Amino acid sequence: MNNVYLSHNNIVSGYGFDSFSAIENIEKKVAALQLIANKTVLPQPFYASIINQDILQEKYDQLCPSEKHTRLERILLVSLARTMAKARIKLTDRVGLIISTTKGNIDVLEDKNPFTEERSYLSVLGKKVQEHFGFKDQAIVLSNACVSGVLSVAIAKRLIRQGRYDHVFVAGGDLVTPFILSGFNAFQALSNAPCRPYCKNRAGINIGEVGASVLVTKEKELLTPEAVKVLGEASCNDANHISGPSRTGEGLYRSITSSLSQSGMKPSDIDYISAHGTATVFNDEMEAVAFNRSGLESVPLNSLKGYFGHTLGASGLLETIIGMHSLHRNTLFASLGFEELGVSKPLHIIKNTTPKEINTFLKTASGFGGCNTAAVFQKI
Repeated sequence: MNNVYLSHNNIVSGYGFDSFSAIENIEKKVAALQLIANKTVLPQPFYASIINQDILQEKYDQLCPSEKHTRLERILLVSLARTMAKARIKLTDRVGLIISTTKGNIDVLEDKNPFTEERSYLSVLGKKVQEHFGFKDQAIVLSNACVSGVLSVAIAKRLIRQGRYDHVFVAGGDLVTPFILSGFNAFQALSNAPCRPYCKNRAGINIGEVGASVLVTKEKELLTPEAVKVLGEASCNDANHISGPSRTGEGLYRSITSSLSQSGMKPSDIDYISAHGTATVFNDEMEAVAFNRSGLESVPLNSLKGYFGHTLGASGLLETIIGMHSLHRNTLFASLGFEELGVSKPLHIIKNTTPKEINTFLKTASGFGGCNTAAVFQKI
């Protein structure tokens, strides 16, 4: 059976327009979150990470001087263009495309937006990205709440293992918009300060926007220094509630144990966990229960939400890419904002960025509707 790898990658974020900008700031414990006071977006000030619009436009104009794309499409195109340029793969019917997003072009439904309502359809978003680059097959658009990013990597791996593709480009993105902010605000889940996952002093989430992309391939000749092997993955929906996570962590527990089983690994083989960690009371508690049930309570764990905020359908992909670089650098990145454990079960939260020989990591994600995904990666 073919090995499947994650290789060339790019992150467009509040830090900049490449993965290394993000990694270098995370290593220094510098957050991309900023206080925003814009009453046209939300009545009260809020923290979020935002992509620089002027630089985005400049990068986009270099790609598409005569085309017209939405803000999210521009973010995806700029990120994916860089990843594809580095990979140098000819686009044949053996190369696939997966787009990961939660709300897609939701901003086109706002007043005074120049695009038609049709542009909000996820299939149209996929078609615009596919046509720009010239992929032979239709883009697969994966929108499964906040597990979408890591689930896209899992689906890419399955498509390669099944022999459908030799390579799959995965791109993910979501925006900070009034619609998304008002939704989380209605849940009383937005924090008025930078978020603190798993911390006793947490007050809720922040929202962020990114564009992330990665090459998933079976070819070792295409690997970068930070490339990793996908050892196993699994996804489970516990159907607990439309928005509330399971109190027993059942779906996440089953995803973790299944991914470990597929990987041929034990909990003690995992060097660190890149967790979902939204900094909401119910999510953090559910994860703590699931990690303890899985025998992972002593494994070093971080959440990256304190750097980017919650980037929704892109978060799992973004955090997987950072996990790749973490393995390559043999560095455990601090879980920014954490001070004192605020869940009922023990967890080994990474308080300080620490050099350590690490070879494997577990990425987990959970989302609305009871969806959960876990994947195990190994340094090459």
